[in-house]
Amino acid sequence: MDDGDRILLAHGGGGELTAKLVNNVILAGLGDAATGSLDDAAVIDVPGRIAFTTDSFVVKPLFFPGGDIGRLAVCGTINDLAMRGARPLALSLAFIIEEGLRMSVLKRVVSSVACAAGQAGVKIATGDTKVVERGSADGLFINTSGIGVAPPGVSVSLSLARPGDEIIVSGPVGNHAIAVLAQREGLSFKTTVESDVAPLNRLVTALLDELGTGLHVLNDPTRGGLAMSLNTIAAASGVAIEIDEHSVPVDSAVAFAAEMLGLDVLTLPNEGKLVAVVAAGASDRSKNVLSDAGAHPRTIGRAKKGSGVTLITAGGGRRVLEAPYGEDAPRIC
Repeated sequence: MDDGDRILLAHGGGGELTAKLVNNVILAGLGDAATGSLDDAAVIDVPGRIAFTTDSFVVKPLFFPGGDIGRLAVCGTINDLAMRGARPLALSLAFIIEEGLRMSVLKRVVSSVACAAGQAGVKIATGDTKVVERGSADGLFINTSGIGVAPPGVSVSLSLARPGDEIIVSGPVGNHAIAVLAQREGLSFKTTVESDVAPLNRLVTALLDELGTGLHVLNDPTRGGLAMSLNTIAAASGVAIEIDEHSVPVDSAVAFAAEMLGLDVLTLPNEGKLVAVVAAGASDRSKNVLSDAGAHPRTIGRAKKGSGVTLITAGGGRRVLEAPYGEDAPRIC
């Protein structure tokens, strides 16, 4: 087998092939997105309050309309930091590669990582590479950790929603899940659905600059979708949340696909949307800021005294919007 075509177990052995893989494929592919250091740990100057997160990504397929596992890994970690109001500084990047993966696939993923990191304005500071036997990793898994700084005086948390607060979503929901499912199952629609995967840190910075302490909660509705996000906020804050189904933005192709597949679009994962809970009267300012940054926000409801999440249906009825018991579609992120 040509060691330039596919990943061998020997690429993970710590010898010359490992060095070639790290230097000629990963570091070369990351370019300016990496610090270039091969030390065992990165040293980062971090002033103030630290935010830290970690995540693992096992999406199948590796590539889908609008993104891939590399972009997903960077954006997912950046967004977890941003949901605490933190400015991301640096990421770690660890690959778990299955023996036999084509080198061209790894190069494409690394290139996507570099592009997403550049878009977010963050560096890859450290990392790791492991190669496992065939059948052990489904091609490629990625683990990332991120470190950031929370600005002084900023307190954004799931537990800070208050009665009267307004609920905003930054754009149409469900796109990521449908894009991945369509690619996985070979489905086609008249309109191609693309994943929304994107870094949200610049949107969050703009919101914080405009609202300050008027921004109470941020959450990215990933696994479990909008339903899980709203239930998590309501439980953590001890409030009830009421949303208007008609106000929740959903692209027509996504709504059609979800109905065809028997899925509830409110439970589908997203990778480039945020839910913001803002002080009463601040929703218009929030939407203006988000719109100026390229988002398509909508006010979908408000927080009240009580508990749980209630959906006012398109027909004018009311039903409890529960968190999903499991995942409608596995391996989405």
